[in-house]
Amino acid sequence: MTGGLHHVTLITRRIQDNVDFYVCFLGLRLVKRTAGFEDAEQLHLFYGDRTGRPGSLVTFLAWEDGGQGRVGRGAPSEIALAIAPDAIGSWMTRALSFQIAVTGPSSEFGEPVLRLKDPDGVIVKLVGTDALRERNAVWAPVPEEPTPGLPPPVEPAMAIQGLRAVTLLTERAKETTDFLARHFGLAPAGEDGTIHRLVSSCGDALDIRDASGFWEAAPGTGTIDHVALRAQDVAAIRATRLDLAAEEAGPTPVHDRRYFTSLYVREPGGTLIEFATDAPGMTVDEPEERLGSRLFVPGHEADTPPMEMTVVLPQFSLPGAPRRVPRALPFVHRLNAPEEEDGTTLFLLHGSGANELSLLPLGRGIAPRALLVALRGRALEEGSPRFYRRLTRYAFDQADVRAEAEAFAAFMTDSVPAYGIDLDRAAFLGYSNGANMIAATMLLHPGLIRRAILLRAMSALDVPPMPDLQGTSVLVISGEDDAYGAHAPALEETLRATGADVTAETIKAGHMLTDDDGRRARAWLREHGFSVGAA
Repeated sequence: MTGGLHHVTLITRRIQDNVDFYVCFLGLRLVKRTAGFEDAEQLHLFYGDRTGRPGSLVTFLAWEDGGQGRVGRGAPSEIALAIAPDAIGSWMTRALSFQIAVTGPSSEFGEPVLRLKDPDGVIVKLVGTDALRERNAVWAPVPEEPTPGLPPPVEPAMAIQGLRAVTLLTERAKETTDFLARHFGLAPAGEDGTIHRLVSSCGDALDIRDASGFWEAAPGTGTIDHVALRAQDVAAIRATRLDLAAEEAGPTPVHDRRYFTSLYVREPGGTLIEFATDAPGMTVDEPEERLGSRLFVPGHEADTPPMEMTVVLPQFSLPGAPRRVPRALPFVHRLNAPEEEDGTTLFLLHGSGANELSLLPLGRGIAPRALLVALRGRALEEGSPRFYRRLTRYAFDQADVRAEAEAFAAFMTDSVPAYGIDLDRAAFLGYSNGANMIAATMLLHPGLIRRAILLRAMSALDVPPMPDLQGTSVLVISGEDDAYGAHAPALEETLRATGADVTAETIKAGHMLTDDDGRRARAWLREHGFSVGAA
């Protein structure tokens, strides 16, 4: 049977918290992990029932440490999951036991409802209903090894049965309702206050809420990106596209998403609606017993995705697997752990206008067995992060340099117990603005940094202190055509005067990094006790 809800897609800020809530607490199964079809640097997770059937799927785009969105008109506002009516009490007990805020039960359209919030603040309703009882057979939870501090597996009698409803906010309620009923086979099923319900032949629903006078939605974490409805097949998509074109409904792009073919259109109130086929489904590239066990990158389904693509995706752990949970430290940061760690750590500080992802491919390429810790600068210039403010191209805010160096030193100190890092086995690699911050921190907070690779660096300190840096090793790589390169020798001499062992190299390059930077950094790390990649 087709028709009704296919999936709903949301945006999360913290993928580990998201996995813990939807897999550990709610008992859904991770059935697919992919890089985004629109953005290969974006992780996309699919949760669902045992087989990942349409109507069970809740999917998330990971905007790790991304900006908060705003719930408003022109977008969905909340999702509802179906449970057995007599499981309401058990779910309330489970929520309270694990300190998850819950309200209710209340009544909506004659059904008991508990209201929860996921870690991003999205409202998730648990609705006691018999409407989806025919789907119960596929909702037996997949057993997982428990993780200390996380909820145990959901009991079969409590298992979520599928998507019950998705609520859309619109200031054009009648037009939205008529549009969805006309094109997607939904039928009116009454009203509850300002909410108009449309139901499918499968029993699930879209709730259209009149949000006249409410502010407009803004994309970002903690919001629902779109809702997908089920299409019988590609022919149905083509027919619907022709109908939409005749109605001048706006752009209707069609995409092959590997697991389904989809059409996209915005309904009159602004919500993005996807119309997706059931076939070929989640088992097209993984057997049922292994669903969600490996990463698929569009264009690389049949082989191992390139490292430079996978290293920028956020990592997470499923129940029972070892985990290193990101902590709230002075800088937003990204951890990337290899399959086999050797106890070394490589800290990465990006250049101006970049972010914590920028140097991850370089870091993993030169230190394949190190834990990577990539930081995001806290100063902003024209909306882009840097590690301190600058006054002119070659003059920097001295108070800010010192304040941010102090914060960076605190980050290093706090990371030791947080992540089990041994600073004696750590190295620091920075590019441009990030390299300057590493050098300034070495001089202002001696002893924390023992190995540093400074790419396209200069001194950020007008009057640098002269601590004792004996036992510290530094590699400085400058570009012979770099306009900033003329300032590197002064930094090198300062570091040598403190007793640091400085290796200064100039390569045929400008300010941008080249493959030669990676080769030289790799060789230097090898000389200083790191397991490195092939030349």
